[in-house]
Amino acid sequence: MPRDGYNGAMESIAAKTIVILISGRGSNMQAIVEARLPLRVAAVISNRPDAAGLAYAREHGLVAEAIDHREFSSRDDFDAALAAAIDRHRPDLLVLAGFMRILGDAFVGRFAGRMINIHPSLLPVFPGLHTHRRALAEGVKVHGATVHFVTPSLDHGPIVIQAAVPVLPDDDEATLAERVLEQEHRIYPLALRWFAEDRLVLDGGRVRIKPGHAGSRDSAQLLMAAS
Repeated sequence: MPRDGYNGAMESIAAKTIVILISGRGSNMQAIVEARLPLRVAAVISNRPDAAGLAYAREHGLVAEAIDHREFSSRDDFDAALAAAIDRHRPDLLVLAGFMRILGDAFVGRFAGRMINIHPSLLPVFPGLHTHRRALAEGVKVHGATVHFVTPSLDHGPIVIQAAVPVLPDDDEATLAERVLEQEHRIYPLALRWFAEDRLVLDGGRVRIKPGHAGSRDSAQLLMAAS
């Protein structure tokens, strides 16, 4: 079991620090923790006190906090309280992992270039909710997931990596969602490994990935990695 908030085998004072935001069970958060990355998870924060992912985080020795958005009279007030909680942990990167709240422009600006998200579609298509339903309704043959840096525009920003899956003739929302989620659990830890290794470079609204060392865990099966 990880200790002292580390989710990887490399314990180093030089390890980069992340804070993970969740709203539910946090399956992507779990994939990140179990990937044993050379990162320190300073905290897992949810806008829902009953989020199942908080219990998982505590069981794995991580700081787990809840800031209930329902206790605030405005989005700005909630954003301010959330930002203050995050700042106490001084993360190098803010990781949205199934965080189901739209964040205001001021919040996004505060963490510009330091906030990353995963979305269950091949952005820029199907931003927002119900992506699998919309993909099936449009009859697309390929669907997938995207890791991207966050900008004020909803589900928009420099793309780090995408993974594609086929849409099968007998798919429904549940089967397609399951296939996409498997890829989410692969590409999000990989994107964070690149971040930990200082390989992600924001360059004019795009992401470049610097070459890795020999024995890198990059996978040819992960499609459309930024270059």
